[in-house]
Amino acid sequence: MDQALNQKIDAYIAENKEQLLQDIAALVAIDSVEGTPEEGAPFGAGPRAALDKTLELAAGMGFATRNCENYIGYAELAGADPEKYLATICHVDVVPVGNGWTADPFKMCIQDGWLLGRGVADDKGPMIVTLYALKFLKEQGYQLRYPIRAIVGDNEETHMNDVKYYLENYPAPVFCFTPDAEFPVCNGEKGHFGGKIVSPVCNGVIAEFEGGVANNAVPDRASALVKTDIRKLKNAPNITLEPEGDGVRVRGWGKSGHAAMPEGTVNAIGLVADYLLDNGLCNDAERAYLEALHKLHSSTAGTGLGIDCADGPFGPLTIIGGRIYMEDGKLVQTIDSRFPTCTNGEKLTAQVTAALGEGAKLEDVDAAEPFYIAADSPAIRACIDTYNEVTGENATPFTMGGGTYARHFPYAVSFGPEHEEVKLPEFGGPMHGANEAAPINKLLEAVKIYILALLRLEEIDF
Repeated sequence: MDQALNQKIDAYIAENKEQLLQDIAALVAIDSVEGTPEEGAPFGAGPRAALDKTLELAAGMGFATRNCENYIGYAELAGADPEKYLATICHVDVVPVGNGWTADPFKMCIQDGWLLGRGVADDKGPMIVTLYALKFLKEQGYQLRYPIRAIVGDNEETHMNDVKYYLENYPAPVFCFTPDAEFPVCNGEKGHFGGKIVSPVCNGVIAEFEGGVANNAVPDRASALVKTDIRKLKNAPNITLEPEGDGVRVRGWGKSGHAAMPEGTVNAIGLVADYLLDNGLCNDAERAYLEALHKLHSSTAGTGLGIDCADGPFGPLTIIGGRIYMEDGKLVQTIDSRFPTCTNGEKLTAQVTAALGEGAKLEDVDAAEPFYIAADSPAIRACIDTYNEVTGENATPFTMGGGTYARHFPYAVSFGPEHEEVKLPEFGGPMHGANEAAPINKLLEAVKIYILALLRLEEIDF
């Protein structure tokens, strides 16, 4: 590494640290969960406000900015090539807050070197980190070969219609990385399979069943209101019982986490469904549906549904149930599966349908195939070499179950800034969970990694 450049970057990071943290806090303060579409706000007022704030911060750094018809936006650093550009893309929408927070999720706080707040890790913190990487290049007066766009998305957590709009109306970058995953470099993502498991109209024992806040998050709480006498019910682990009206509220208490990384989570919906089954709190139609739910929740590897599989590049399939609710007298359970190359959406549809039997129907299926880019491609080598140079590691690219913007671009990867080996503190939680946390030192290190990676990418003939 060029020592003079290294020292310049270190001095820049130290000088800008406090303002960088303040800018993250300003974004975290905006509740940018997807809302009802409005005029000028296709994904709701919150995501639009977060998009506006990000472009405002970028403009304050001296970048040219563009709001792309309120669907997405970008800040741009000029370069010589009029036809080609590099890009980064982060998102400023967030998943719903959920339960279990010990402080206001939209008021960022700092504790023992960690940021706490919804979006500090996914993906508002990385968004600001990216802008500060570009700000260094601007302040140092680099004459770039390719322009660099820091694209600001605001619909990543649900449908990614923001980036779909962008690619339909704007030319794609020659290479793009998204700071929305783990380091070192993710060069492949599992396929995504989603849908709804729907019951018939039952009109039975279950009056209500609700749980979960997002399709792509394991719920830590769920409850069902059932018509029964509480005196007939037995206690069970992680279940509480409360009299309510003429019935009983059965509550399940689990452990939340991201759908792509369900190991160690406990799905509260599965706890409640199994309790209802075990205690006969259902009529025949409800029983058939609960048995279908049991197959889903019995294993995050899909064993209960007969869809478990694995391959070399991607490892095993995962599946979770994210939300359950009642609609028009029917129970609806959303599912989220991340699958390797040994299966596909059509096969999964057939297998899940067969496993559900007559007790439930699979509806609103949506599937996206896995993607993979060779680890020895020039841009990926530039990213991994930079990471190893800064950290002193000898890491190699990896694949994952999470779905990022990268899958939508012709040539793209996810590139940090999470670190698998960094243990969360007791007071902190994962992305999509309560008390979402991000280590300050790793975010600052990412600024350096992105600066150097972008300079390397500028040298490649695309």
